[in-house]
Amino acid sequence: MAPTHALNHEQVAAYRARIGVTEGPSTPDAATLRRLHSAHLHTVPFENLSIHLDEQVTLDGAALFEKIVEHRRGGFCYELNGLFALLLEAFGYRVHRLSARTFSTAHGYSPPLDHLALHVTDAAGDTWLADVGFGRHTEFPLHFTDHTDQKDPGGLFRIAENDDAEFTILRDGEAQYRVDPKPLALTDFTQACWWQCTSPDSHFTRNLVCSRLTDDGRLTLTGDELITTDSTGRHVEEVTSDEHLLALLRERFGIELARAPRRTKG
Repeated sequence: MAPTHALNHEQVAAYRARIGVTEGPSTPDAATLRRLHSAHLHTVPFENLSIHLDEQVTLDGAALFEKIVEHRRGGFCYELNGLFALLLEAFGYRVHRLSARTFSTAHGYSPPLDHLALHVTDAAGDTWLADVGFGRHTEFPLHFTDHTDQKDPGGLFRIAENDDAEFTILRDGEAQYRVDPKPLALTDFTQACWWQCTSPDSHFTRNLVCSRLTDDGRLTLTGDELITTDSTGRHVEEVTSDEHLLALLRERFGIELARAPRRTKG
């Protein structure tokens, strides 16, 4: 088994091939971070299929590498940002794993550890909020110390300081989540990950989702629908069977499964 805390040279090369970044410098600067971040979002889906396949979700570096890189799967925030952090550290970035509480208009802010985001320091000492595990969000990292509006293909973002020392991430003026800047270990998210995978109150157990960024929009498979958003608008395709679902996962997301995950109506 590979170590849980670091990726070796061969693993880094395989990870780079997985996200299509096989050429270019490995300097831990802002430009490389932007390139890795965007490439990850275009190639590695945000998905919770393991829950609906009764597969164990393990927050271990070796297991995450096997699933996401070797088996060409995706994952949700703890998995995607958990492994992405190891890639960034292998490049020479300093990375802190941060707890975030997601926001919804119906329920307000979730409990701590509901989401994992990354605080990244590059070679010049600039700091960034990186997040490849939140579904629809930024295509590029946000400058962590810039508390003005930051334009991104995903919208207009702002990192707002709060009186309690946390930061609120806003997209187009609406809260997305609050970040606690205290550094944590990936293992600190184990209990929250277990809850997300098992609780009937978790939205991940209620419905399958698989989503990735495209050059002109986003592909999202949820329930019995494939939703394509592009320059021509929003298009919905009904998923008619397990065979159809497996074909869509293979052809649109690059995920090859031996059996179909459980489906529920969207």
